[in-house]
Amino acid sequence: MLQNEKWIFEAWDRTVQKVKDNSKRIGDKFPHVSINGKYDSADIRWWTNGYWPGLLWLIYRDNGDEALKEIAMSCEEKLDEALYGFYGLGHDVGFTWIMSAVAHYKTQKNEDSKRRALIAASYLASRFNINGRFIRAWDMEEATGWAIIDCLMNLPLLYWASEAEKDDRFKFIAMAHADTVLKEFIRADGSTYHVVCFDPETGERTGALQGQGYAQESAWSRGVAWAVYGMAISYQHTGEKRYLEGAKKAADYFIANLPDDYVPYWDFKAPLEEEMIRDSSAAACAASGLLEISDSVEASEKSVYYNAALKITKSLYENYSAWDEEEEGLLVKGTVAYSHKPQVHIPIIYGDFYFVETLAKLKGQKSLYL
Repeated sequence: MLQNEKWIFEAWDRTVQKVKDNSKRIGDKFPHVSINGKYDSADIRWWTNGYWPGLLWLIYRDNGDEALKEIAMSCEEKLDEALYGFYGLGHDVGFTWIMSAVAHYKTQKNEDSKRRALIAASYLASRFNINGRFIRAWDMEEATGWAIIDCLMNLPLLYWASEAEKDDRFKFIAMAHADTVLKEFIRADGSTYHVVCFDPETGERTGALQGQGYAQESAWSRGVAWAVYGMAISYQHTGEKRYLEGAKKAADYFIANLPDDYVPYWDFKAPLEEEMIRDSSAAACAASGLLEISDSVEASEKSVYYNAALKITKSLYENYSAWDEEEEGLLVKGTVAYSHKPQVHIPIIYGDFYFVETLAKLKGQKSLYL
């Protein structure tokens, strides 16, 4: 499929060079968003701290760059402060330790990395509400019964732990949460809720919240992207067709509602306005998930999801990439949340990661989540 897609290899080579250049300044810090052309450094407990080492591991797997590997390993060691401190880790430990410790273990069979990842998996499993069959989000008092769509992307840490320890208990928790997402988060049209609330005692659904979307019943585009990719991952780890069907439902919605350049607005159901806010990070995440769906469906359906991923990624490369030396981010016009005005239309580390991961997959690599 790649014979006529030389741009993929061009994009990869340019990306690798830019990451190598960035690494000389960023080092083993933890970039989150780029402000005035330079990536910030997030607090040690911030949920995005796995993305920079994960991005470095993606490139190391391809070219064996020892300098990038050393930085990724140093990031992982620095994260011990958060891991062994525990307080404030929340539900996003999967994002952090899948792309640091698990990636390191898979690549180098490092036992310290395995230990770190298993501790993080145990912490994530401890947040499971058995009555509601969901993993609790956040630690605020009012959030005792809240779950969020993002957490689908933390489940691979539990799947990995079950495989590593030959202990299905982690997997059972992951599947229970995924089933709750299928039932309570993904709407009939394939759009998704961001936050769903449950009674923490009975487990009964009590409502939903706006979260980072335009409104409670709208469709935050990165939330839909989490569903596309997260459900595809659950299928890859379990072989359960219901997860693949959930991934396809969200993917079909995502694809059908893309604008002409294949990069979504920040919310699919927000009222259109002049200079509508985009989210390149949602596009990059969805593209990576679409490739997983393409690998999972029957031959007759493969091209639907593969071609959509290809068009999204090509548009990101041609229309949303930053190649000048004044900007460290790889993708422009990422949006953390519309309500956070300083964090609109800026480079975001997870947008960069999923862009690189999608390019890596198009070249034949596997996801770090598998």
